[in-house]
Order: sequence, then C-alpha cells, then structure tokens
Amino acid sequence: MRALLLVAGSLCVVLGVLGIFLPLLPTTPFLLLAAACYARASRRFYDWLLANRSFGPLILEWRRHRSIPYRTKLTAIGLMSLTLTISIVFFVPVFWLQVLLACFGVAMAIWMYRMPSRDQPKR
Repeated sequence: MRALLLVAGSLCVVLGVLGIFLPLLPTTPFLLLAAACYARASRRFYDWLLANRSFGPLILEWRRHRSIPYRTKLTAIGLMSLTLTISIVFFVPVFWLQVLLACFGVAMAIWMYRMPSRDQPKR
C-alpha cells in the first residue's frame, strides 16, 4: 500500500507541475492530493513537498485553514483566462466547442473565486 501511495503521490506531483503550463489541468488539487498520499506513505517525501518554496506555503495554507491565498487565486484565474482565450481564438476552430470551452472556463473561475481566502480584502 505504501508503494502505491508513493506512486500516486509522485504522479500527482507530475500532473500538478504540468498544470502550471496546461490551461485545463489544475495544479492545486493535484498537489494537495500528492501531499495526502505522501503524508500516509513517506514522511521524507511529505516534508520535501512542504519545504518546496513554490508549493509548500499553498499546501500548508490549505491544511491549516482550508483556504487559498487571495493573490494566488486571482493569478490562477487570470492565467487560466488568458490561456483559455488563446486556445479558443487560435486553436479551436469549431464554434460550439469554443462556446463550451468558454463556459467551462467561466465555471472554473467562479468555482475558484468562491474558494475561501483568509487574506481577501474586505469590501
């Protein structure tokens, strides 16, 4: 079981890193899943993931407070919007697929924006 969790955690890390560059592949959920797998399988890999300068603070924020930093959330929504727009304009020739992709992007942005943030500015 430990080996299976290590493989699953490593696969989630790879998918999370790919999600940085691919517009429809989410990064954060895969890294949270990787942390959960590593926590049960290997303290060394879990500590390595938490010590990562890029991913560690996000994972700790989620584990401690079940929230995502507001700036991270806005950056993710902005980058997702940019890459989806480029995909729709330059790479998807069929109109109904463009509309479907745009609707999916809006739904993802709404879902992500509604996730809690402890540091969100008050209105």
